[in-house]
Amino acid sequence: MSGAPPSVTARTPAVVPPPRRSSARRWYEDGLGWPTAPGEPLRLVLGVRFDVLDVPAEAAPAALRRLGPRAPVAARGERVQLLVAAGSAEELPGLLEWLDWGALPLDLRALGAGAFLRAPLPPGTPPPEAGRACGPPAPGTPDAHAPAAADAAPFSGVAAGLPTRAGVPVAGLPAGAGGPSAWGPDGPAPRGSGPDAGRPLPRGRLGSQGAAVWLRPPEPGCEVEASLPTLSALGGGGDAPDLVRLVDTVATQCHRARLRRAGAQPPASRARGR
Repeated sequence: MSGAPPSVTARTPAVVPPPRRSSARRWYEDGLGWPTAPGEPLRLVLGVRFDVLDVPAEAAPAALRRLGPRAPVAARGERVQLLVAAGSAEELPGLLEWLDWGALPLDLRALGAGAFLRAPLPPGTPPPEAGRACGPPAPGTPDAHAPAAADAAPFSGVAAGLPTRAGVPVAGLPAGAGGPSAWGPDGPAPRGSGPDAGRPLPRGRLGSQGAAVWLRPPEPGCEVEASLPTLSALGGGGDAPDLVRLVDTVATQCHRARLRRAGAQPPASRARGR
């Protein structure tokens, strides 16, 4: 048999385009440089750029006074998420013990490496349709917005229950509400101008199952680490907020809220709760 062997044409592998990213994911990954977890709902990876201190909304006004003006703060329902320096979640157990809060049940928790924060809507983004982008995270992944106490850091001083008091002034705050002046003793401060001037902000609009929002959104192009509370700021001369004072303030507010709730219960309920 003679002749040249048949030529073999090499096949060019098909180029698979990368999956399309949502505008929110691009805002976090490209604009802020924050890592996100794959899949939906969109979640931020904790322990890389920052950790999260998750507190009840009634502790937020005092906490805001301990934060710098550029420290990002998120909220969802009746919970507020304070961004703190990466590694702070590991420091919290010893810090609470040192501050003499370790033996008391406090409604706060810290989440760091291995956990996730449900990504708040970027500023100017309309809320998603009901039931969308609010689904549960993947099984076994701690979520800062999960209501289960199993996601809390396992240390003394973290309470299992979450607050159930209605009317906590978080959901009605607009993105970018920057400081304590946005809060009144009975809820959000009235609007300052426009057709709704003098009227209080609406409460409960997002609800406990609604989308997370930024109360103080991060600034694209700015390094978030410089604005976050850190343990190294104790006694230092830098601009970073002091994590020790923040934790002590939040713990005090959580304890006071617990005492108020206990005092509001009937005597028989208080006796059973002891």
